[in-house]
Amino acid sequence: MTGTSWARVPGSRTAERWLTRTGCRRVLVVVPHMTAGTRLADVVPLLEEDARVQIAFSTPDGPDRWPGVDEYLRRSGGLVLPWHQASRMRFDLALASSHVGIDEIEAPVMVLPHGTGGIRSRVSPQGTEVTGHPRDLLVRDGRVVPKAMVFAHEDDARRMCRVFPEAASRVVVAGDVCYDRIRASMPLRLRYRDAAGVEAHQKLVMISSTWSPHSLFGGNLDLITRLAAALPAPEYRVMVALHPLTWSAHGSRQVRAWLADALEAGTRLLPPEEGWRAALVASDCVIGDHGSVTQYAAGLGKPVLLNPGSVLDVRKGSLADRLWKVAPVLDPARPLRRQVDELVAVGVRSRFPAIEKRITSMPGEAAARLREEIYRILGMPEPDRPVHVVPVPLLTRESPGT
Repeated sequence: MTGTSWARVPGSRTAERWLTRTGCRRVLVVVPHMTAGTRLADVVPLLEEDARVQIAFSTPDGPDRWPGVDEYLRRSGGLVLPWHQASRMRFDLALASSHVGIDEIEAPVMVLPHGTGGIRSRVSPQGTEVTGHPRDLLVRDGRVVPKAMVFAHEDDARRMCRVFPEAASRVVVAGDVCYDRIRASMPLRLRYRDAAGVEAHQKLVMISSTWSPHSLFGGNLDLITRLAAALPAPEYRVMVALHPLTWSAHGSRQVRAWLADALEAGTRLLPPEEGWRAALVASDCVIGDHGSVTQYAAGLGKPVLLNPGSVLDVRKGSLADRLWKVAPVLDPARPLRRQVDELVAVGVRSRFPAIEKRITSMPGEAAARLREEIYRILGMPEPDRPVHVVPVPLLTRESPGT
């Protein structure tokens, strides 16, 4: 397909005579990077089975693009449109988990967060940011671009309303569908462990890293190799989850090469699309940084140990900042295995209730509330079937990953 040609899809004038189903409401899913794509993958199932709806995906054009996004969308099996076409078509709804390109779309836009908390965990040099959303992407020509801005917690919604009162009518508190799915999976923990090949006597240590130079992977890469060496396979299993942007920016081959010693020692590197949630459910403890995965772990009651160097990147007042005040920090001078054993001994559901309460103010309700808002915007009655919180996919021995 050339840079000017159009795909024959619903909404394209040349395609109408070739369509099998016509008259569907058209929904565009905007995926500028894999992080947004994986977040929206929890939302799309809320409406894609509706025979009245046709869903398409597109990646915004621009001078800078994240590698791997097109391949990710192709693997999803969705209907993918070139941006020059998507930005010139009319849609009944656009779903986004980023502000990139949303002002170019002719559709009411619903923007969802792609991480925990309404304040970004990382320090940013941009002085214009409030609750993590750059103002110049929220407002165009004096109008608020999103039709609906979704927040997981009412505190974040109130903060947005204070700072941008003109957007107050667009704010929706719906909870966190990603967290709800992990939480719903927790009673099935033994099933997740068995599927992933973790023996009953083994301690599963999950290592999580967000992106940025001060992340665990960015600033303390050697820690992963040292943990792999300190935690022998008969007693421990080690799994590593890296932020999707790390994979996109550096490439899967390079990431695996940097972790070659740890992988050779038996560490399992989880794929960026899915797998980290199942590993989190199955884990005995999590060693992480200021990323969302570590915050989810704490919210679920998992024992967590924080990477010391990441504190340099923690934004004051964020959920990560709250976690840093109550969670233990790894001590480089002490034996790693002893610290892991002490961490595991703490046990699940033993601390961090304040973190869980701050992740979502509507636990278990996100799917239902999101679907209600989606169909309100579409101007259609919701399907008769009830909304269920679906557990996350199993991570099996055969699942992708090293």
